[in-house]
Amino acid sequence: MTSVVVLGIAGVGAWVYNDLDGNIKSADVDDKIGGDRPENLSPGSKNILVVGSDSRDGANAEYGKDLTTMQSDTLMVLHVPANRKWAAVVSFPRDSWVEIPACDKGDGSDSAPHHAKINEAFALGGSSGEVAGAAACSIKTVEANTGLRIDHFMSVDFQGFKGMVDALDGIEVCPEQAIHSKKARLDMDAGCQTVEGEKALGYVRVRYGVGDNSDIGRIGRQQEFMDALAEKAQAKLTNPKALYGFLKSATKSLTTDPDLAGIKPLTGLASELKGIPSDRLTFLTVPNYPREADVAADKANVAWQYPQAADLFASLAKDKEIDKKRLEADTKNPVYASSVRVQVLNGTGVSGRAATVAEKLGAAGVNVVATGNAPQTTGKTRVTYPAGLEKQAAALAGRLPGIPATRAADAAAGVVTLVIGTDLVPDDIR
Repeated sequence: MTSVVVLGIAGVGAWVYNDLDGNIKSADVDDKIGGDRPENLSPGSKNILVVGSDSRDGANAEYGKDLTTMQSDTLMVLHVPANRKWAAVVSFPRDSWVEIPACDKGDGSDSAPHHAKINEAFALGGSSGEVAGAAACSIKTVEANTGLRIDHFMSVDFQGFKGMVDALDGIEVCPEQAIHSKKARLDMDAGCQTVEGEKALGYVRVRYGVGDNSDIGRIGRQQEFMDALAEKAQAKLTNPKALYGFLKSATKSLTTDPDLAGIKPLTGLASELKGIPSDRLTFLTVPNYPREADVAADKANVAWQYPQAADLFASLAKDKEIDKKRLEADTKNPVYASSVRVQVLNGTGVSGRAATVAEKLGAAGVNVVATGNAPQTTGKTRVTYPAGLEKQAAALAGRLPGIPATRAADAAAGVVTLVIGTDLVPDDIR
């Protein structure tokens, strides 16, 4: 995305235009995504899925062992609002434990819906080695778990990233502690230094051996690095050699959907982005907490924090600018899914619906203590709670799109009550 902005600011000559235009690869994902997708609730806005591709083909084969499928180290959504006066970049921790919907595997078969790390979607859809399938499964997964409509996608691989950094003669970083990681092939002293090539790649990929060894810490380093990359790229606008090298590396490593696959549509996007003030470009991470709080044996993944994650996605869907400080304040004391005790009552008249919903909530870590039938059939789903369970009720309601939580004097003591109406689609539960 940095290269897109630089491209729009700099302009290019005809021969450079043709050279760069031919580098960009196109992958059509529409047929693989299917038709059951969220609506765009804010016409004129755009959600662009950006994937850092970790495929092990060609020049990337040297990274990692025993990886036979495409991988995604980084997953983000860039939201461009209809008024083009602000923008938000939301990072999805690769260890996010989410439901992966059924995906076309590219071999004539579909995968079954299941829970896994969110980055498994890229590998699953890319089983046949095609970016289109990998991107389609990632898009389906993000849409199913956020309710956001993804309009475009971009995938950038390892080699392109290194080339972009090298064309700018490296980027200065300032780690507060020494970093030594065999997995990331990285040995760095503490303090400010310029990194390029393998060291730059290792710095943004490193997870173990620095900080708390988490993917969340890595996301922070990636966001800081890209901010520095953007600043240096714009400073190199008057250096034709550096600028050309930067753009060539970026475009050669880039695969997009057909509507973005070319210099013309990318410069069009650039013209929309370059006027956004830097203080209104917000970098966010999906609110989360260690899933170990819900499942003691799971020390490797994170669960999304509700209702804050749902509020974030709803704001973007409605094209509302995010107050980052408020979001961070609201996420300081998470309500764990396992602490939400809920009874599920079937008000649909459809046999087995309470069990279906209970299973869905249980897979998300919610503590379902009872199921049964509601006194009467209802078309409207309700979440009610007694005094003292406001936060737990809000956490549950956040998983049910459009369903508010209401305090009720006659609510059962000690539990949140979910009465399922005919309006609730179990697959919409997050």
